[in-house]
Amino acid sequence: MPHAIGKLRRYRGLVPMIVSYAASGGSLIVSSAAQLLTFAILARFLGVHEFSLFVAITAVAAIAVHLCGVGATECLVRRVARDHAMYPAMLGHNIILISVSGILLVVIGAIILPFFFEVAPNAAVNSIEIAMMLVTNIVLVRCILFSEQVFIAFSDFGSANKVVMGFALIRTAAAVLACLVFGVSTLSGWIVWQFAAHAIMLAFCIRALRNLGRPKFRIVREELQLGLFFSIPFILKAARQNADLLVLSLVTTAEIVASYSVARRIIESSYLSVDALNRIVYPGTAKASLGGLHQATERVSKIFAAAIAISIGAAIAVYILAPVLPYLFGHDYTSLVLFVRILCWVVIPVTCWAIAVEALGAAGHQGARASVLGLGSLLGAALAALATWYAPPTGTFVSYYVIEIAMALAAWVVYSHVVGKSRRQAGLAVGEPAE
Repeated sequence: MPHAIGKLRRYRGLVPMIVSYAASGGSLIVSSAAQLLTFAILARFLGVHEFSLFVAITAVAAIAVHLCGVGATECLVRRVARDHAMYPAMLGHNIILISVSGILLVVIGAIILPFFFEVAPNAAVNSIEIAMMLVTNIVLVRCILFSEQVFIAFSDFGSANKVVMGFALIRTAAAVLACLVFGVSTLSGWIVWQFAAHAIMLAFCIRALRNLGRPKFRIVREELQLGLFFSIPFILKAARQNADLLVLSLVTTAEIVASYSVARRIIESSYLSVDALNRIVYPGTAKASLGGLHQATERVSKIFAAAIAISIGAAIAVYILAPVLPYLFGHDYTSLVLFVRILCWVVIPVTCWAIAVEALGAAGHQGARASVLGLGSLLGAALAALATWYAPPTGTFVSYYVIEIAMALAAWVVYSHVVGKSRRQAGLAVGEPAE
């Protein structure tokens, strides 16, 4: 009887997590659907040339946004999840790093990018409009994403979900108003609408954060290196994600490039079901691993089992629903359904390595985490580019799976090594002989 009561209590303990996951997953799914709708509207109304410019500049910003703040956001989540009293110092730390790095990135981009992209025929206007795009997609995006992470640090997943959904819906509303109502059909016109939508969303975020406390403006020096370790893998990952698209644009048709880019966006969206799980368990894993990563192994194993089941379900759903996509994006994307069905299963190996690296990050092992993600992304970018160059698009698909499976194997090898080291250190701390 006591055993049965204990089991019932454990199941009851899972209820809040299940509810949080349902809310988190729902918010990310709504967000993903809104982003895809925004993507489809812009693709239809801006036209091939203007939309390609938008995608190219946004891709550059997607890499730069991981440099903005130098990884300080993760440090805030980890430190505040363990001790809420750290919030004022970590808030000031983030504001300083986001401001300084954001200004530098926008200035550098505004100087360099006009030599490669022409949004407007007038040189001065072209530079201003590109700078506005960079402010929107680097600084404002980083600040909005930071707001979401603050709420996650306090385990306030309801507010974090509101930020995610609000951000996606306000961008979709801007696209609907701009293109469908006011007839915007140029990138120059959309830049203004995009900036306004992001600025309004950021104003809501600032208002929501006011009650959590005022910042203490200082640099938390011990977190600088960890933040850098955290951000570098994402920068390399963004480069890896764009290597195949860049080479495809050189060696194959526009239709294949367009269909592949849309397919990639859909596959990335399908991973959100797993990302929702990572969002709600990260603070708990940070707490559980406070005495060493070996203290959280049971928790990580349970998370891994749940994530694999979720990723398989997501892959099956995408495979079944793929024939609907041409009705959303247009029937000119003749390869879209095939490409989506080929790529949909990649979410499974991605899930495998994501759970391991998230556990390493939550435990503060950013160097080990960076070694897996950084080296994997660096080698992956080279492999994707070479395979795409020699055998497009088949080589692109093969390289995609090879990279993700290799990342999964490497991530769990490093995770196991760190867990073993953590156990040995704990043994020495209590006077046990090292293994």
